[in-house]
Amino acid sequence: METKLLNGRISQIIGPVVDVMFDTEGRPASEVLPKIHEALEVSHPDGRKIVIEVQQHLGEDTVRTVAMDNTDGLKRGLEVVRLGAPIRCRRARKSKAVCST
Repeated sequence: METKLLNGRISQIIGPVVDVMFDTEGRPASEVLPKIHEALEVSHPDGRKIVIEVQQHLGEDTVRTVAMDNTDGLKRGLEVVRLGAPIRCRRARKSKAVCST
């Protein structure tokens, strides 16, 4: 049986730290919450996509993430999309890294 990745909503923002709440719909948190280091994406009101990475599970329905970009302008209630994989980086030329999800 395939598990559908449920999207969440921003519940709190403190600098680069973004807490995201998921509706568990009565299911166990282990089935609904994204894994540690999983990449999530939020659409900034100005149109940019900001990648955030799960760092900690907080209770039954919330994860704490760290943003990979400036969080100014984000607000509670914005939808957060699960990407289903961690952020991956590969070394490009010399010391530059190229990261993707």
